[in-house]
Amino acid sequence: MMNFKETVLTHLKTKEVTELKKILNEANGLDVVTIIDELSNEEIALTYRLLNKDLALEVFEALDLNDQQNLIKSLTEKDAIAVFSELAPDDRVRLLDELPATVAKKMLASLGKAERKDISLLMGFEPETAGRLMTPEYVRLRGEWTASTALEKLRVIAKDKETIYTLFVTDEGGCLEGVISLRDLFIADANAKISEIMCVDVIRFHTGTDQEEVAKSLQILDLLAVPIVDNENRLVGIITVDDAMDILQDEATEDILIGAGLTGDVTSSETMRSATLIEGSYLRIWKARLPYLVITLIAGFLAGGVIGSFEEALESVAIIAIFIPVIMDMGGTIGTQSSTIFTRGMLLGHIKTTSIWKHVAKEVGVGLSLGVISGVTTGIIAYLWQGIPELSIALALALIATMTLASFLGFVIPYLLIKLNLDQATGTGPLITSIKDITGLTIYFVLVNWLLGHLMV
Repeated sequence: MMNFKETVLTHLKTKEVTELKKILNEANGLDVVTIIDELSNEEIALTYRLLNKDLALEVFEALDLNDQQNLIKSLTEKDAIAVFSELAPDDRVRLLDELPATVAKKMLASLGKAERKDISLLMGFEPETAGRLMTPEYVRLRGEWTASTALEKLRVIAKDKETIYTLFVTDEGGCLEGVISLRDLFIADANAKISEIMCVDVIRFHTGTDQEEVAKSLQILDLLAVPIVDNENRLVGIITVDDAMDILQDEATEDILIGAGLTGDVTSSETMRSATLIEGSYLRIWKARLPYLVITLIAGFLAGGVIGSFEEALESVAIIAIFIPVIMDMGGTIGTQSSTIFTRGMLLGHIKTTSIWKHVAKEVGVGLSLGVISGVTTGIIAYLWQGIPELSIALALALIATMTLASFLGFVIPYLLIKLNLDQATGTGPLITSIKDITGLTIYFVLVNWLLGHLMV
């Protein structure tokens, strides 16, 4: 019996639309989201159009921003507008920031006056601030209301609000006075005034606060929502926990580039760059990867030139060629380790670019120590195997130098690529390999030529 994924893929292939629609709408949103990664843009658009309204919205909101963008562009204008009109204001703003200007203009034009006003409010704040990410769809209570009055009003407006579990209290001028949970409101005496049961010690953030600070606070304090206020302490929106999780996920990538001194919507550029390398046309993938392969090819010829320039040494003491792979492989391995550690460290916030050279110095020290251990061990083995002390010393010193250099390059190369807004994923490996191979071989042969000169007569 086929599982859900196999069933959907089979029906898409055979174009059994009626049966596919039934299967999709009997599934849950998570199942549908899971299979979308397996589909082409055309198949995603077809699958999405078969979903009922509620399931379609659930699926769309669960997609990452890049998939949302691709889906909007794949749908007909009518279907795209229908999807866009169902989104919360903060989700609309996030999507508008990613869509082409012409598409974004059509999406905005499809909204009513009040909805466009909400969008304009949010887009008036700087990107990546609390004001830009908040939603104006929140529940506002008044302190003079009784609990029963508040519950009655809540029943009327709840369906149009993003969350009703955390309720904020304002005065007649809109200034934030307190907060109350739905649970506390529900169990309160019906005649108790909101001002008597609310908490006045409210954690709040300004519209200009960095979004990451707000998201981390929500996570640390285990809150469902926090209020966002303006300079006059007027409540203008809230940020909910689901938005906070999205922010933290985005910031994990964005901080790598912002910390390296880049500006602009770097999260979007990295997302699109990754999507291009995985899903793009052959021409675009060639454009991204081929230049680095050309660099590696040229470096290979240069490395061959280094070996050729020491042809006499190789002819005189052929045994020195045995250890060339050791030099190249050990340098390549530690260089890969270092670049991986750098990327992960930046991603998790353990490496700060404000103190990048301190981290580089530490990694060079690690590379040197590992080089000494590996070099001495390899030198001893080489001596026991070949019985040539000069060759053992040359090999040990070359390994120490190469592994130290590779560790240095493993941190510096990806950092510089990020700094120059070049693709770290495709460029780091080839550049480290090229520089390390040429330098490592040169060091090895110079040492061999110096220490074993008397054997090459």
